[in-house]
Amino acid sequence: MKKQQICILGSTGSIGTQALDVISQHPDRYEAYCLTANNSVEKLAQQAHQFNPAAVVIANEAHYDELKNLLADRPDIKVYAGKQALNEVVEASPVDMVLASMVGFSGLEPTIHAIKAGKKICLANKETLVVAGELMLKLVSQYHVDLLPVDSEHSAIFQSLVGEDMNEVDKILLTCSGGPFRLFDEERLRTVTAADALRHPTWDMGAKITIDSASLMNKGFEVMEAKWLFGVPAERIQVLIHPQSVVHSGVQFMDGAVKAQLGVPDMRLPIQYAFSFPERLPLKGKRLDFFKTQKLEFFEPDVAKFPCLQLAYDAIHQGGNMPCVLNAANEVANAAFRKGQCSFLGMADIISKTMSQVSFDPNPDLDVYLSTDREARKVAASYL
Repeated sequence: MKKQQICILGSTGSIGTQALDVISQHPDRYEAYCLTANNSVEKLAQQAHQFNPAAVVIANEAHYDELKNLLADRPDIKVYAGKQALNEVVEASPVDMVLASMVGFSGLEPTIHAIKAGKKICLANKETLVVAGELMLKLVSQYHVDLLPVDSEHSAIFQSLVGEDMNEVDKILLTCSGGPFRLFDEERLRTVTAADALRHPTWDMGAKITIDSASLMNKGFEVMEAKWLFGVPAERIQVLIHPQSVVHSGVQFMDGAVKAQLGVPDMRLPIQYAFSFPERLPLKGKRLDFFKTQKLEFFEPDVAKFPCLQLAYDAIHQGGNMPCVLNAANEVANAAFRKGQCSFLGMADIISKTMSQVSFDPNPDLDVYLSTDREARKVAASYL
């Protein structure tokens, strides 16, 4: 069997490192062809020494010389830098699939280039569909590529739909742990810090997505992602707060039957499933023990206490470039909260004000998305 060559966009992040673990468990099937990072030079060099890719890319060109020096002992590994290099490396002919796990808006253009090059896309960068879902789905159809979800929730929905063919979906059940502040009242939420928010109760994720999970913005993004991936309107996507993170999401069909995917919280499973679909391969790790599993609880989300989720629904209903505005403002607010420049509740205020001020375009193309992103970031930053 020919080894599948994988390009990992964002190999030093949480998804990227777990993907490399999956590759290491199946060296007969998978090989890391290219690894990329934005600023994590030492970690990227360390991964390159371990996995021996054909190429590495550091997006921040200021780190090129340092990366080159760190890999001076490996002249067989080509070293590139810059955003254009990301766009070009995904097009390399040996690449079979691209794991899009870069954080935020920065993942959009490389993913578009990968689609146009006919690569299988394993999508962990939800912002790509949040910002430009309609454009991305058109490109996927036009270039006849496979798009497989890597988010645990969307992988669970996808797994629940396998074998159902054209059976009509009544609604999607999108689960959510509720984050670390689920039981906090508004008074306590006023004083929480980034350090508090980064202590996620069930998942080990990167800093940005962990903050988004605490504010429930991440769940709003996932509603958008589910809408585009599965063709179900937002009003038929039900968010369920499920603190135990055992039911990863599911589907209710027109006859009332519900199918869901359950398991321990381990991102390697959806990563590997995206790589291997339709096969299931062995995976080392914990297994769900029903005799030790605590009771499973489900609650309705409180959008008054966590307004970011409502803002996401508002952006979905308005459509056009508004999800792009939402995403850009959120990236600015999220980073500001992590730096102590705004409060936890202040993030929603910044996003809401930005959404009301940025120019609306009902029929955006890629150029509009790029200009909207720039404008929204500028407006959001003005509120700090």
